[in-house]
Amino acid sequence: MLKQEIKNLIEKTIGKKAVVEVPDNFSYGDFSTNIAIKEKLNPQEIADKLKTSPLFEKVEVVNGFINFFLRPEYFLENLKQILKQKEKYGSSQIGKGKTIVIDYSAPNIAKPFGIGHLRSTIIGQAIYNLYKFSGYKTIGDNHLGDWGTQFGKLIFQIELKIKNEKLKINELTIGDLEKLYVEFHKEAETDPALNDEARAWFKKLENGDKKAKEIWHACKEISLKEFDRIYNLLGIKIDNTLGESFYLDKMPEIFEEMKKKNLTKQSEGAWVVEFENNILPSLVLIKSDGATTYFLRDLATIKYRLKKWNPSIIAYEVGVDQSLHFKQLFETIKMLGWAKDVRFEHIVHGLMRSKTGKFSTRRGDTVHLEDVLQEAIDKAKEIINNSETDKNLPEKEKNELAQQIGIGAVKYNDLSQHHSRDIVFDWDKILNLKGNSGPYLQYAYARTQSVLEKSGLSPNKIFKILDNNFITIVTKALPQENIILKKLLHFSEIVEQATKTFSPNLICNYIFDLSQSFNLFYNEVSILKADTKEQKEFRLALTFAVGQVIKNSLTLLGIESPNKM
Repeated sequence: MLKQEIKNLIEKTIGKKAVVEVPDNFSYGDFSTNIAIKEKLNPQEIADKLKTSPLFEKVEVVNGFINFFLRPEYFLENLKQILKQKEKYGSSQIGKGKTIVIDYSAPNIAKPFGIGHLRSTIIGQAIYNLYKFSGYKTIGDNHLGDWGTQFGKLIFQIELKIKNEKLKINELTIGDLEKLYVEFHKEAETDPALNDEARAWFKKLENGDKKAKEIWHACKEISLKEFDRIYNLLGIKIDNTLGESFYLDKMPEIFEEMKKKNLTKQSEGAWVVEFENNILPSLVLIKSDGATTYFLRDLATIKYRLKKWNPSIIAYEVGVDQSLHFKQLFETIKMLGWAKDVRFEHIVHGLMRSKTGKFSTRRGDTVHLEDVLQEAIDKAKEIINNSETDKNLPEKEKNELAQQIGIGAVKYNDLSQHHSRDIVFDWDKILNLKGNSGPYLQYAYARTQSVLEKSGLSPNKIFKILDNNFITIVTKALPQENIILKKLLHFSEIVEQATKTFSPNLICNYIFDLSQSFNLFYNEVSILKADTKEQKEFRLALTFAVGQVIKNSLTLLGIESPNKM
């Protein structure tokens, strides 16, 4: 990439490490460095040495910063690369030979998807897409919450209903399971002894009791079918789905290793882990009644992932409320000495909030993800019916378009902000066709496709036309054209930065900025009625390139790009 090439050139010239940035204002160059200020060197002397490079049309110094302006040939060559590489443009091999395991979504069985599951699912998928696009062998692992004392509560309640009300387990829905779980808690408020019954049932489950396992398996099957339905609606595909229960037979080995290395000890009948100098609170591996904890299951999960995939990175996309757990987990891995060369990351996401601070949907207090998604689709359908979208569009296509816009709007609202921030769910903003929203970007893409369709020129034909004869047009490009050329050049760098920092919001920032520039170009410059044939073809090449980069970006975000809106 040019940014790295310029960085290497500076370092070779002055023998010091340099940082190269892209200026916010392109009047200050295509790239810039403050190396002279940082190292207290003469910036003009450095600029004079660097301006002889064939990379630059000019190099100038402003307030100690050295600004680099590329030759027009590089912008033309980049335009050609977009037309040639199409959906692969922006991809790289920076992760070649490396593997990343990304743990995301991870819902608990026996509960419908709540609005809280949205963030882990779509942020995790976007990060997965970024790493795959960047050449990593990428493993998406959905670590289901299918074990723990909560299942003792559910099994107890179901067994009670089977006896007293002739409940048929095979007729239950995911909603029924949620109601039964809520019922247990309400009844336990007046009869705390029920909690002991629940713990006893979970102990039976851990010991392989036939009845407990039968109910648990039924709950899991009901849940998996429901999860697949929601994943299909969201367009989510995860490589590997294993529950906590998968690791049960792997825990004894981990526990023995912990004992052998004196990393756990008994305390009041339980086995605990304490950290040196109390840098973190102690934790429980095995409870006093012999029941295992999810911390031990997480250790077993990591051991399995290390053996199976030999990853360079293991990343978890999980909410902020789990921050302490992951600090303890990663510190324990360090104490065990398992993975000195593996990078562990907890990608923290904040909460989902409404404008009033509290979420509510048609079903009341419980915020089901499907309700929110369906409301987004319904609102998108209203927009389509009230817009200039082809009035003769068949109902089936309108429904598909509404789903693409509605689901895309919800995803973009989340992904456009840094994952660590709380997200405010504001329908007016989410579905706004004029602001920083998913529909705005989808509309910009649809506009590029409309122009290309009217031109009658295919991308392949545009690519064949686009040769070095266009260098004169690039040299004399209008400001509206020039800004697009410059922004297109930096897409690969944005992708790399977003990947390395686990920040899909950087892609959102970039395509919103690019879409704004294209809309300005579209409104102020004649494309199909340009003064000359060459001008028209060049502007069509620009239009195709913008559309392709928007589409590539939306694909990375897991958002669809409708051709018409």
